[in-house]
Amino acid sequence: KENGKVVDLCAGNGAVGLFLTNKTKASIVAVEIQPKLAEMAERSVKLNSLEKQLTVLNLDLNDSLTHLKKDSFDTVTCNPPYFSDLPTSKKNPNPYLALARHEITVTLAQTIEMSSALLKTKGKAYFVHRPDRLWEIFECMQKNRLAPKKIQLVYPKAGREANMVLVEAIKDGRKGGLRFMSPITVYQANDEYTPEMREILYGTAE
Repeated sequence: KENGKVVDLCAGNGAVGLFLTNKTKASIVAVEIQPKLAEMAERSVKLNSLEKQLTVLNLDLNDSLTHLKKDSFDTVTCNPPYFSDLPTSKKNPNPYLALARHEITVTLAQTIEMSSALLKTKGKAYFVHRPDRLWEIFECMQKNRLAPKKIQLVYPKAGREANMVLVEAIKDGRKGGLRFMSPITVYQANDEYTPEMREILYGTAE
């Protein structure tokens, strides 16, 4: 909504929240557990003079309801850790990257549960995740009153398998009506962004 409330979970260095300030006048809260990343996000907010619109909370996602009101947000965005934390999982030796990529501090189920808890009825949730976990995403959504409505696959290059999926869901939405949007391809053969991707990132295909 143009004048609503947005919360960005697993915010990292705040990139999603910063991009959203160009698309809405809504109040935005970014939640990030890692102090170093939250501090980076805070610096970006100050450098761009966005203190009145964008707030950063250095907070465990699971503790969100201690600082944020239940059922109070119009929109949730989330780019969570993609990989399960299994004994056999090969993790990045960099602890910051390991936390960002693996479900060490928060699981997919917890992420979706908190997203639903924060959303108003008919509020929308937007997730970025891995295609191979789409079935699990749907299962978790069903348990938490979220109805998936739009799916968009993201391909690194033409002829490659999709490596990301974008999902839009509505809290307490009607079942059915799932739509598959046109896919996004990120890079051309020469490793430069496709015109579509440049349009998304920079507002121009040139």
